Amino acid sequence: MTRPAILQPGQSYTFRQYFEMAYEPEDILAEFGYTLQRVLLSLPQSTANLDRLDNLKNRIEESLPYISLTSEAARRELLIAPLLLDVVHYTRAQLRIEYPLTVTEQLKGSLDYYLYSVGKLLVIEAKNADLAKGFTQLAVELIALDKWTDSKQPILQGAVSTGDVWQFGILHREQKQIQQGLTLYRVPDDLESLIRILVKILEP
Repeated sequence: MTRPAILQPGQSYTFRQYFEMAYEPEDILAEFGYTLQRVLLSLPQSTANLDRLDNLKNRIEESLPYISLTSEAARRELLIAPLLLDVVHYTRAQLRIEYPLTVTEQLKGSLDYYLYSVGKLLVIEAKNADLAKGFTQLAVELIALDKWTDSKQPILQGAVSTGDVWQFGILHREQKQIQQGLTLYRVPDDLESLIRILVKILEP
């Protein structure tokens, strides 16, 4: 049975529009020739000395009772950005916020957070809620990066985050397959594991 096309020829689509679509993520990714697999990812963790970890955790735990997380902006500024600034401290990676990317008319928009170091890159999509649909948007952004980057690394990695919950994804470039990690990392409970994974992705 032939599946009707989701994307209409000649129509423009932004990354955000994939988040808003009611279609299954497998069907959306199939439009670009990629498959989706949900797996328990075994993500390597850095063994670096995280000299700011205790301070970051204390600040988050101290502030959480007093801040409202009802908006995406609040989650980005109060939970995601401080964490990523520490990742930059450990890795010396470059950080770009609202990074504009246009690959085709069907693959364009802004990446909430784009981090890169020598031969390594990482994209993070921030959401107020709905990790499932957020992951679909992240997957499309990874596909766009796959077609855009001149990096030779065989996999591209990303995460979708509501600030207090993180989920990782890996794009295997040769196989054109995206793996959605089933493990969710929670802040502040899993903060150390989360930071060590992010640092490992970007370590020189």
